[in-house]
Formats: sequence, C-alpha cells, structure tokens
Amino acid sequence: MEEKQPILKGHKLNISARKNATITGVNDVLSFDAGEVLLQTEQGILMIRGTELHVNRLTLEKGEVDIDGRIDSLTYSDASNAGKSSESLFGRLFK
Repeated sequence: MEEKQPILKGHKLNISARKNATITGVNDVLSFDAGEVLLQTEQGILMIRGTELHVNRLTLEKGEVDIDGRIDSLTYSDASNAGKSSESLFGRLFK
C-alpha cells in the first residue's frame, strides 16, 4: 500500500480590491459565516472579517481557499503562543 506523504505548502494571500481573496497554505477551515472566516494556515490562525463573505472554492487537498465579499480586516494569531496566555486563543479571537 502506498504511503501518503504530507505536501509542504507555502502560505500566500492575494487580495483584489478588498472584494476577492485567494489564500494558499490552508490546513483547515475552523469556522465561517457572512461576517468572519477563521482559517488554520501554515503561518498560524488567520481571521478574516468583513460583510457578505462567501467561501467560493475550498480545496484542502491543495490547501487553497477563495473568498468573496467585502474584506474589512485580516488578523493572524500564532497558534504556538496560544497556551502561553491565560486567555484561550478563541477567547482572544472572539472578543
């Protein structure tokens, strides 16, 4: 039986006119709704906030996500620092 080896992916984020985003190096989609998309990437957790956000294309095998809508902010959180704080990572993200 053939053993699958993990594919090492870089992380790239391209935004066009605050309306479209193409993100690579995505390991998992933690949550999403019209106001917020939370992604686990190669570089930590990425929170995208905006309005009328839609995940148009999701290919976790390739680590790619396309998002449309009005993008208001992007915030990275280093997952390795999550345990060092007395407040949980999700507590900090969802203030």
